[in-house]
Parts: sequence; C-alpha cells; structure tokens
Amino acid sequence: MRFVTVMTEQGPRACGVFEGAYAEIDGATSMRSLLAQGPDALKDAWRIAKQSPKRHDPARVRLLAPVPDPSKILCIGLNYLDHAAESGMQPPSEPILFTKYANTLIGHREPIILPRESQEVDYEAELVVVIGKRGKHIPLASALDHVAGYAVGHDVSARDWQLNKPGKQWTIGKTFDTFAPIGPELVTADEVPDPHNLGIRLRLNGQTMQDSSTAQLIFRVDALVSYLSRVMTLEPGDLIFTGTPPGVGMARKPPVWLKPGDQVEVEIDGLGTLANPVAADSYS
Repeated sequence: MRFVTVMTEQGPRACGVFEGAYAEIDGATSMRSLLAQGPDALKDAWRIAKQSPKRHDPARVRLLAPVPDPSKILCIGLNYLDHAAESGMQPPSEPILFTKYANTLIGHREPIILPRESQEVDYEAELVVVIGKRGKHIPLASALDHVAGYAVGHDVSARDWQLNKPGKQWTIGKTFDTFAPIGPELVTADEVPDPHNLGIRLRLNGQTMQDSSTAQLIFRVDALVSYLSRVMTLEPGDLIFTGTPPGVGMARKPPVWLKPGDQVEVEIDGLGTLANPVAADSYS
C-alpha cells in the first residue's frame, strides 16, 4: 500500500495511491491518526480509498510530507561506513542521534529555502522509517513489527552551523525551515521485503552525487528502532532518518554547496523519487 498527504481547500487529506491518482480516504485528515489505529485500520482505509470518487491529479496537487505532523523527527548521523570515512571520523560504536522539528518538513516538489545565515548548505539522501506501533524498550527481534513503512528523505544540512559553531551545533545546523523534504509516498513495510537492500541515489542538476545501498548501513532499521525505544516511547507517525551514504558536498574537492536554481532528486529503489528545487530566502 502507498499513501500520500495532499493539501486541499479543506486542509490536509490522507490519500491512497492508485493507478497514478491520489484517492481521498473519507474522513481521514491525518496520516498519523490512521497509523495510530493499527495495521487493520490502515488496510480498511486503503479499501475505502480504492472506492473513493475524490481523486487528485498528481501533476496538479500540492503534496505535503506523507506524515506532516509527527510527534518526533529523529535522525541518525554517520550511519554509512563510507560516509564516516569521507567525513574523517571513526565509525560510531552506538547510533549518533540528533533531531529535526516540524518546521523543517516539506513535500515533493516544494522548494528547499537557503537561509541567509548559511553559505554552506549540503545535501544528504536518506531512507526514512515511519513508526506504526507504539513501543518502549522494544526487543531487537520484534523491532520491525513497529515499522509501518518507509519513505524517501533528504536531510539538508547547514555545515557551517553544524560543524563550525562553538560546541558543534548539530541540531541547529539541521533545523532551518524546509531542511527535511520527505516523499512523495509512504510505502508500507509489506512492499519492502528487505529495507537493507535498497539502492539509494541523489542527483544534483541531473548529475549523480550519491550512489550506494542501504546494505551499507552500520546500524540497521531494527537496531535503530530498538535503541531509540530505550530512551523514549516511539509513537505512530514518528520519523527516523537513517543516515546518508558517501558523496555529500562537504567531502568533495572543492566542496559543492546548494545554490538557488538547483534541482535535487533523491531516489530509493521501490520507494520512488523525491524532487525539490532550491531557492533563495525571500522572507521579508
């Protein structure tokens, strides 16, 4: 099953994806609330959407992040072995956690806004895990049972803030507005037999900059879910960015930073392609 959240005149609506169209799920304004009702309710919603006459043309509708209102956006740093090496850092012995906030979330085709305060904005292709079942102290053996599905993500990073501020401000460098594009779709876990065997790529203006596989993850999805649940209760709709492969802009010689007019595409096998233009900050 595949789901999206579209913006309508009545507000956000959860939709199923059928034959190239987005079909509204009657009465469902929140993907997060659907997830909280459990997998059976999600299947019922899918059946309702399949019969829905309210359909949207993907080319004409505005997509939000598949879950636009998560209670938590959790992110893992240095989770690909080669990326740790290109960053000049030792592979971590435990997951490195930072967070993003709701202001960072945007959907497919929405612009990434370059902040005036940063001159070193970088790209990072990522697999995003969507939690579907509440849990605390989740055993490793059952961790994947708490995963509702997956989406394509982009962890945009202001490197000058992340790495050059006093104390290395990882969180603030990752939480400028629009710094967490996700989409286009939430793909349920039953369509992803092995989340650790997915090709992941990022193209900048048509040029491939990152090209790897989730097989290179240091900490796998089940390990991340179990680890994070030791610290906090995971809730339906929570998002976990699982880390980025090598090829990021800061590691290139010379470095490659995002600039106005750029077009960025993140593609993950079986999950789709997330595309976002890059624009200057025009806020006054």
